Amino acid sequence: MKRKLNIMAGDTALWVIFFLLSGISLIAVYSSIGVTAIDTMSATPMHAFFKHLGLVAMAYLVVIALSHVNFRYFSRPSLWLYFACIVLLILVLFLDPVHKRWIDLPYLPSFQPSEIAKVVLLVFTARNIAISRDRLDEPVTFYMLLVPVVIVTALVAPSNLSTGLLVFISCYLLLLFGGVNRGLWWKWFVVILALLILAFALFYFFGDKIDLFRTSTWGHRLQSWIHPDPTELSQENMAKMAVARGGLFFQNGIGTTIHGRLMTQAHNDFIFAIIIEEAGSLSGAFIFLLYAWFYFRCIRIATRCQVLFGSLAVAGIGTMIFLQAVIHMSVSLGVIPVTGQTLPFISHGGTAYVFMGLGIGVIQAVAADNKRQQRLAAKAAAADAQPSPTTDISKTQAS
Repeated sequence: MKRKLNIMAGDTALWVIFFLLSGISLIAVYSSIGVTAIDTMSATPMHAFFKHLGLVAMAYLVVIALSHVNFRYFSRPSLWLYFACIVLLILVLFLDPVHKRWIDLPYLPSFQPSEIAKVVLLVFTARNIAISRDRLDEPVTFYMLLVPVVIVTALVAPSNLSTGLLVFISCYLLLLFGGVNRGLWWKWFVVILALLILAFALFYFFGDKIDLFRTSTWGHRLQSWIHPDPTELSQENMAKMAVARGGLFFQNGIGTTIHGRLMTQAHNDFIFAIIIEEAGSLSGAFIFLLYAWFYFRCIRIATRCQVLFGSLAVAGIGTMIFLQAVIHMSVSLGVIPVTGQTLPFISHGGTAYVFMGLGIGVIQAVAADNKRQQRLAAKAAAADAQPSPTTDISKTQAS
């Protein structure tokens, strides 16, 4: 009998998490997008909401399509996609080396090459580690694996420092997961950490005096975080007030945001604060637990995969999504400086929402393959457990 096709293949728990996050997204975006829709999109809030709804639906289609593909087929295309991302990132820097993050094409939605580069680079790094599995302890292998990561980071960071650091940290952790030389990994970890501390110190003291890329913006954000001015009508101050107004659980109710009406990035960079304002701190804790549950499922899928490439791709993408969520929530709560990172699968991310769906699709493809391998192993075990006809005949004759 022919087996019925499962449209939503892969890990059921991940599908549940994706449903919940996207459902929260539709409610939160509809509640918070009004100012931006009118001021910058030249559209009504309803029009902006339906545009977001269309992108969410497109992300679902991407995840469903990729979940039915053998994940091994993602390895070779990641090489060509990596070089394509390099070209797009260079093009962005050429168009505007300071502020430009988007590519606008005729008759097509604008998009950020850095968003697709995040997923592509992690899959490409997983591929390189798998290819080099027999010589991972060699120092030259460590550097060869690190060079492609540094190239993408150097191209992304000038216009989007937080995304560049997010990609680098995720890939650097992936090298550790993959089994590279640990002594060398930790040595460079200390060096990189020292360089980051030095860079942040320079941004803080001299950022507004050095006209290089977006150093003035980075310096201002650090200064505002260390020495906040509570009287300033800034996005971060309004986010803090939104969180303070939220109470414990649904004190205000959906659609009652006050601060979201005054913020230009309420639907993107600070949507977590608006959710807490309307639904309370317990709702914020519930969202954090959803991401923690998501990461736990990714690690479980990765450990069950018998193919190194698939295991590392899932671990890398899961780490990146979880870290981005933690960074966004930390910014909304004022724990770290403003970064501009959206909340995965909740923020109004435009085409970034679809590109993030690529990552979920890869994870679900590996999860679906794990289930296939388990079914095959169970069938093989059942076949081995059945007595052979020869054995049955011999037992009958003996009796």
